[in-house]
Amino acid sequence: MQHPKQERTLVIIKPDGVQRTLIGEIIKRLERPGLKLVAMKMCVPTEEHVEKHYTLDPEWRRITGEKRIKNAKEKGEKLETEDPLEITAVILEKLKKYMTSGPVIAMVWQGAHSTELVRKIVGGTEPRSSDVGTIRGDFVLDSYTMADTDGRAVRNLIHASGTAKESEAEINHWFKKDEIVDYRLVQEQILYDVNMDGILE
Repeated sequence: MQHPKQERTLVIIKPDGVQRTLIGEIIKRLERPGLKLVAMKMCVPTEEHVEKHYTLDPEWRRITGEKRIKNAKEKGEKLETEDPLEITAVILEKLKKYMTSGPVIAMVWQGAHSTELVRKIVGGTEPRSSDVGTIRGDFVLDSYTMADTDGRAVRNLIHASGTAKESEAEINHWFKKDEIVDYRLVQEQILYDVNMDGILE
């Protein structure tokens, strides 16, 4: 069985995060708890690559549509349709336009419970309802309402994998095996060594 410290997750700084020069701030926030950056690259993805990314999980369209419907009901918003697949078809087109509008930074982060931890640090998908202290809550003022009014994807700076299983598929979609580096950080002895041996000389 794999040790939790070996878990890896995908993070993408979206075009708005790059344009707002938040790359360093985002990396700093992910490094602080002890996560290790094991792969990183800048690219401008194609529409095909973006569509494949969002549909790696065959349930993504249904789940995302249902989540959007639930969010709209909670906020008293009226949607044009209540069909989750119709909603997601529109969302996907907007996402393709958004994600191909400029360079993105794709990264693989490793560490104990990395997928869950990154999601907590990043905050909820909608910046408006993200907690203060999260990346989206601190740096973005966008909302589903504003994005829908403007006919675009919500600008939320980052994509973060939802589950460990999702992470694996997404990492394989964005990176070749030889682009991910196995190495040891000195701080891992403090984070993971059972007895914290070797501190005192």
